[in-house]
Amino acid sequence: MRRKLKWGLAMARACAVLCGVAMLSAGHMGARAATPQDVVFEQLTWTEIRDALAQGWTSVIIPVGGTEQSGPFIAVGKHNVRATLLSQRIAREVGHMLVAPTIAYVPEGGTSPRTSHMRFAGTLSIPPAVFRELVTGAAESLRVQGFRRIILLGDHGGYQKDLKAVALALNHKWAGTGAHVVYLGAYYDVVAGSYADFLRRRGLGADVGMHADISDTSLMLAIQPDMVRENALRHAALPGPSQGVYGGDPRPATAALGQVGADMQVAAAVRALQADRNGPISP
Repeated sequence: MRRKLKWGLAMARACAVLCGVAMLSAGHMGARAATPQDVVFEQLTWTEIRDALAQGWTSVIIPVGGTEQSGPFIAVGKHNVRATLLSQRIAREVGHMLVAPTIAYVPEGGTSPRTSHMRFAGTLSIPPAVFRELVTGAAESLRVQGFRRIILLGDHGGYQKDLKAVALALNHKWAGTGAHVVYLGAYYDVVAGSYADFLRRRGLGADVGMHADISDTSLMLAIQPDMVRENALRHAALPGPSQGVYGGDPRPATAALGQVGADMQVAAAVRALQADRNGPISP
């Protein structure tokens, strides 16, 4: 009787071990088959990125921001924040798309002599040729690991021509590889286009300028309000070029106005990507 009991306990333990192994194996396979937990590239492990690629997540956005003065009321990282957060919205809406780390170093003017935004503290600048090589290297490193649609999204006007040039050069170089670059100009064009038109229709045309104006400030109030020194803004006199504000007036800015602009940018980007004739994988 005791032998039978011992034998029964041994069999029960063996079954438990085998069942546990099976469950662990199944769990591991399930994890391998799961989609990424997020679209944020740098929040994933390398194995999660590998598995996402195997499941068709072959599109990736390279957001490009910039670190520059934006008047006395907006923090210098505005372009980085906007490019990052709106790229994530776009990726989630389109689907099967990741968002690479944002490029924060871009051409912002000369250093000797100091020109453009480099005349102000808080601005970081690199030469245009260095910038183009940086974007090219990032795109190449994504292509070789299996991404087939690399999307260049820039939040700043000064380097749009450089992003376009990189896209043209890489598409020529990559012909026949099954990979391609999308220069997402539609995203940036909204600010001076349909969004500025919206503000003018609201009677705010005089407040629309070139830099750190009502549109810039409203977008930041909508996307990350703690980057706007709102109390100082509401009590300020009209700022001008000597303070880094080029035209217009940021003081009437609101989060509600900015939300309209952000939604316009996301919608324009999504439409452009959905219309991409090559899709996630080019012929």
